[in-house]
Amino acid sequence: MTVRKVTTSDANRLAELSEVLGYPVEPEVMRRRIERLLSRPENLPLVADLPESGGVAGWIHAAEQDILEAGRSCEILGLVVAANQRNHGIGRRLVERVEQWAVERGLGQISVRSNVLRAESHQFYERLGYTRLKTQHAYRKQIDK
Repeated sequence: MTVRKVTTSDANRLAELSEVLGYPVEPEVMRRRIERLLSRPENLPLVADLPESGGVAGWIHAAEQDILEAGRSCEILGLVVAANQRNHGIGRRLVERVEQWAVERGLGQISVRSNVLRAESHQFYERLGYTRLKTQHAYRKQIDK
């Protein structure tokens, strides 16, 4: 398995995997998002590539945040591994690469948010040494562009 930076040629597979998370997206929209993220050095979009097993098995997106009340840190914004590839260390390897990137950038903390319904994700992060800090509500408002 190779952990590498996302490329625009990964757009179709990332779109498929995003749907697993409950976020359907068209491949062309995903390609444009990838282009934007690759131009921003504070973002780290990575894939786990398994060439012998058919290609991309998972992806992770992390970013450096600079927040007034908390300072600089890293946040994992998304992580998904194909259902048939789980429990083989792919997610762990992706998170480890993000942790390495955060250290290289001088960031002393990594945060991740996980939907309360994703119990398997909670156990995954706790096994990797992440501690649950709080439960919160998330709000969203659509605005005109």
